[in-house]
Amino acid sequence: MLTWSKNQLSFIGCDADYTSADIVVFGAPFDATTSYRSGTRDASRVMRGESFSIETYSPYQNKDLEDYAVFDGGDLDLPFGNPSAALDRIQKTISSVFADQKRPLMIGGEHLVTLAGVRAAVERYPDLKVIQFDAHADLRDCYMGEKLSHATVMRRCTEILQPDSLFQFGIRSGDRSEWTWGQEHVWCCPFNFSRLDDILPLLAGKPVYLTIDLDVLDPSAFPGTGTPEAGGVNFDQLLQALIKTFQLSVVACDLTELAPGLDPSGIATAAALKVLRELILAWSNEKLHDDL
Repeated sequence: MLTWSKNQLSFIGCDADYTSADIVVFGAPFDATTSYRSGTRDASRVMRGESFSIETYSPYQNKDLEDYAVFDGGDLDLPFGNPSAALDRIQKTISSVFADQKRPLMIGGEHLVTLAGVRAAVERYPDLKVIQFDAHADLRDCYMGEKLSHATVMRRCTEILQPDSLFQFGIRSGDRSEWTWGQEHVWCCPFNFSRLDDILPLLAGKPVYLTIDLDVLDPSAFPGTGTPEAGGVNFDQLLQALIKTFQLSVVACDLTELAPGLDPSGIATAAALKVLRELILAWSNEKLHDDL
């Protein structure tokens, strides 16, 4: 069993002890490869402090965090300048959460941290499928000469997944080579979630990793992110897509790319917190999927 550091503050409604918890939330404060504006390493810390501005009850789902056992493990201690070492530490943490029959929910950090989550999940579920909500394809083979980057993360994921196992939604940015490569190797619904219903039967009974890059939201609803892209979805569209996705057998998920310091208004942090609450509540009706 993992040994977690003592937290002075937990996300609202996430104060169960580790032994009794079903869902384990933790922060991965890493943004060493951010290509435009940095600051995502502060996301989980700021979100904890601001989480008491929202309620534990969701009127969207008629469910309350207080009715479920969720543990907040705090932030991992990650080496800032070493992406490989940081990914290894995250992967070991998530593998340990799986071994304890619990569900990991990681708060980034930049999107590169997802690679560690997918690595750990593939070890346990070799036929893993990945659903990505994002503004950016993140399918470059390398970025500025680097293979490990938040701009290459989903390309790295495809290298360890079985063919045709990545499903992208909301994508509205990427260079020509990414779009060309993606058309041959990735199932993609650009700009929105209009084809989400199409994949639900395809993925029924399969283990799914859900990664939500919060810049899938339009910058008007989510200004606090490193690379904002106009033309995104609104909060309600994201919420409905999230709830639908949890009809599937989601085994792990993450939220990435909130940079709270880039939004002094606090709008982005408030949006991220509601996404986190709704994600936990949508997931909390599900059972562990160790029979997959």
